[in-house]
Amino acid sequence: MTATAPLADNACYLALKAHDARFDGRFFTGVTSTGIYCRPVCRVKTPKKENCRFFHLAAQAEQAGFRPCLRCRPELAPHSVVWSIQDASYILAHQAARLLDEPEPCTPSVAKLAARLGVSDRHLRRIFEAQFGVSPLQYLQTRRLLSAKQLLADTNLPITQVALVSGFASVRRFNAAFAAHYQLNPTQLRRQGANRAGQAADGITVRLGYRPPYDVAALLEFFSKRALNAIEFIAMDARQPGVGKTFCVESGGRVHRGWLLASFDEARCQLVLRVSDPLRDVLPLVIRRVRAMFDLDADPAAINSVLRAAFPGGDGLRVPGALDGYELAVRAVLGQQITVAAARTLAQRMVERFGEMIETPWPELTRLFPAPAVLAAASGDALGRLGIVRQRQAAIVGIARAVADKRLALHGGADITATLAALKALPGIGDWTAQYIAMRALRWPDAFPAGDVALHKALGVRALKNPARQAEAASLAWKPWRSYAVIRAWSGLRDTASAALPADDVNRLN
Repeated sequence: MTATAPLADNACYLALKAHDARFDGRFFTGVTSTGIYCRPVCRVKTPKKENCRFFHLAAQAEQAGFRPCLRCRPELAPHSVVWSIQDASYILAHQAARLLDEPEPCTPSVAKLAARLGVSDRHLRRIFEAQFGVSPLQYLQTRRLLSAKQLLADTNLPITQVALVSGFASVRRFNAAFAAHYQLNPTQLRRQGANRAGQAADGITVRLGYRPPYDVAALLEFFSKRALNAIEFIAMDARQPGVGKTFCVESGGRVHRGWLLASFDEARCQLVLRVSDPLRDVLPLVIRRVRAMFDLDADPAAINSVLRAAFPGGDGLRVPGALDGYELAVRAVLGQQITVAAARTLAQRMVERFGEMIETPWPELTRLFPAPAVLAAASGDALGRLGIVRQRQAAIVGIARAVADKRLALHGGADITATLAALKALPGIGDWTAQYIAMRALRWPDAFPAGDVALHKALGVRALKNPARQAEAASLAWKPWRSYAVIRAWSGLRDTASAALPADDVNRLN
């Protein structure tokens, strides 16, 4: 059983004729008369149906010999994911795709990727090609090329730097792959497709697509109630709503520190992302994290087909994510058993005590969230003086040490089952906390914190015997989108404090 299936050709053609943004990224159209493939939102004249070939993935279109359109730019489309709740082979193939989507300096070979997943490389190639129609290497190559294409079109980064940050080992290999796939060299594409007039003097600007409907106000309200001074700010201005945040990430043995601004262009169904220069070497990784933070790859049509009957009125709600899963995990622990305001106070003290100073053009952004190594070495007395109780001190230090030692990865490419087990093995981390981290940091759409008392209230099971079991039973109808069901259930209870949660579990509002 899957949450949604690739569209039939007739449905694809109707969406293409309507330029329907709801289907953006769910399919791509290869036009045989031009050799180009487009997004369904492309504004060129609709081709004849007999000249159209429809593909679920951009990699499939490129494998068939089509080149990406320079006008609609397939690299801007949200990703398309078909979630399975029964097919073990698909789950394995999807996990491999999640790992390949994580931009890293040295993406593993198929053999190493297979070993990481506990299968043979032959088995991985077989199930990957059966599910996605392309090999893992073809999937990876398309992801790298489209990432490079976006950087060439939207930024002034030197071509050598574009090649390296997109994952190519050398400029020679990059040029060869680019020419073979797109019949242009990078310099030619930059001249033909460049649109860099909006570049700011102190940052790099790119655009990221999403599918409507999108309840921007609800997402920003969620972030606003949890915002910490010095590391983030939320702009609720109706003309240009968005978020500013400092960001620190380690990649390739180097630590990159900077800031970003994200604002919504709702008329175009795009998020406009501005990134500081010190983050340019990890720009694909930043883009990936921003897509996760704002849940830009959600498919509302698929989600609503399962949830609308139980949760009407929540069509545009997204699962709020995080730029840094480690930061989200620490803040979740700080919120255990207390209100949003109290949790924010503790987190604010932590930032002021342990957060590194950073220079930015924005007076609201002056610090970074405390680094894993810093909190891993923090004494109980230092944390206790902030008002953090002993049990949560142990949980915070445990998370920080596991992340600093690279025993724990908290991002969308992490193995869900193994990461949940690793989290629950840490002191002070129960199933609720682990599920919450899976929902927001690991981007798992089927996470479900069954023990949450606010969820019990929303579902009307709080007064029943064993409400967690009752909630779990009710949730089976919402698979594989239970994370979205939780957000919809909580949406009417935003001011409710969960004061009766177990000591090792997290307040659902943090």
